[in-house]
This record gives sequence, structure tokens and C-alpha cells, in this order.
Amino acid sequence: MELRTLRYFVAVAEELHFGRAAARLHMSQPPLSRAIKQLERDVGAVLLLRSATGVTLTPAGAALLAEARSLLDQADRARVRVAAAAGEAVLTVGLLGDSTDPHAVRLADAYRQRHPDVEVRVRDTDLTDPTCGLRAGLVDVALTRAPFDETGLAVHELRTDPVGAVLRADDPLATRDRLDLADLAGRRWFRFPDGTDPRWQSYWHGGEPRAGPVVRAVQECLQAVLWNGTVGLTPLGHQPAGDLVVVPLPAMAPSRVVMAWQQGTTNPLVHSFAHLATAAYRT
Repeated sequence: MELRTLRYFVAVAEELHFGRAAARLHMSQPPLSRAIKQLERDVGAVLLLRSATGVTLTPAGAALLAEARSLLDQADRARVRVAAAAGEAVLTVGLLGDSTDPHAVRLADAYRQRHPDVEVRVRDTDLTDPTCGLRAGLVDVALTRAPFDETGLAVHELRTDPVGAVLRADDPLATRDRLDLADLAGRRWFRFPDGTDPRWQSYWHGGEPRAGPVVRAVQECLQAVLWNGTVGLTPLGHQPAGDLVVVPLPAMAPSRVVMAWQQGTTNPLVHSFAHLATAAYRT
């Protein structure tokens, strides 16, 4: 059994869906299906039961999943140890948004426990660059939010968060239990500078051109609401302190928490980070 095939199997077993697993692996579905069928022939057992609604693990598949995770963990540790021995054990991580996210904290703990000899350098990024400096080569991997231009990047979804409108507590809309974007029509919004990724801007501006103060950081967004009475969007998990409230926008597509890295990278520190991040955010 090749490690690559085991990675394919783990992705399908965790997603329980060939389409989602293929997207996670950045490949098309037919070769993934062929690889899994070949793996089943190699081990002499049916590992996955396929149906119109998705995939379920057989007892044999559950047994292989535990073994495959262990083997892949060992392989990741071996690659990182070699990198450390070669003096290359430095990983630069770009962060966008809330660094107190419990999943990110769990990931930091897991990475430190797994790779105590790796020096992790963190680059905190403002909201004008959702790739956290990835395209400029300033970071090796980014923990960020989509959408943005993914050309040349590998992007893996970790979580989705519902969003809401952030308002002053004395705003006439602040007492509502839910809002639609139409309720915010004609209001001034905080907005990002010209030149910011168009897909990123469109999502956080509710799909419309907006007028209002230009912001670059989360605190600037909140201060724009507090001082100017503007409105904007924020994940519901980000509950601002003081005289601000967040009202859900259930019709809005959720915000996608993702990790991203350069396609084709051979850096074992990045691959181990991606593996641990998937586990940390799944818990």
C-alpha cells in the first residue's frame, strides 16, 4: 500500500463523500474512485459502501482507517525529523482573523506536541490580504477565510461559520432576531481598500458596492461601527464587546475557514500542518 493511496482513503473515510474528498485532495473524482477500488483489491476486502446518499465505512474500512492514520502520522514525523536534521525546521504561518479561535489553539498545541523542534513563526495579517502573504512568499501556509482567488493555491475547508450584521446597540435594527441584506440597503458600510481581492470584497460587502469608511483590521471595522454608525458583516462567533451587537443574516452563505498553501509544495512541514489542522478542526 502506497502512502499516497492511504491519504486518498483517509480523505474519503473522513469526508464520507467522494466528491468532497476529491475537492479536498485537489483532484478529480474518477482517479480517486479507481485508486480506492485498487486499494480494496490489494487488501482483499470491501472498505467503503457506496450509495446515492454518500459513503459508509465497513468494519474492514474502520480498521484500515485507524492503521492508515497511524502510518501517515509516522511518515509525517519522519519527514519533519529529516527537515530538522537538515536545518530547515522553520514554518511560517499566516493568520487572518481571531487568533483565539479554539480550533486554532488546539492546532497550535497539537503541532507543538508533534514537532517540538520546529520553529513556528506567525505572521498576523490585516483584512486586505486574505492569503496572508502566501502569494508574496511571506508565509508557508495560511489559516484564513475564503473566498479569494485560489489560482496556484491548494485550499482546504476546515469549518464554516454563519455570519451576521454588526451594529451599534442603539441601532433600530439591533433588537431584531434576524436580518436580510435588504434590511441594510442604503446604509453606510465599512469597506476594504481598492485593490483588495474582488471575491473577498464582494462576499464581505454582501455582493454590492458599498460606500463608507475604509478599514484594514478587525478592530477598525468595529470602531467604524461604534463611531460612525456604519454596518458590516462578521462571523457570528465573533461577539464584540461594549455597545455593539451582531444580528444573524441566515440567508447569507456561511464564511469558510480554510487553510491554504502553494500548489506543488514539497515542504514536509506544510503537509504535516495540513494533516494536523484537518484533525484539530474535525474534533
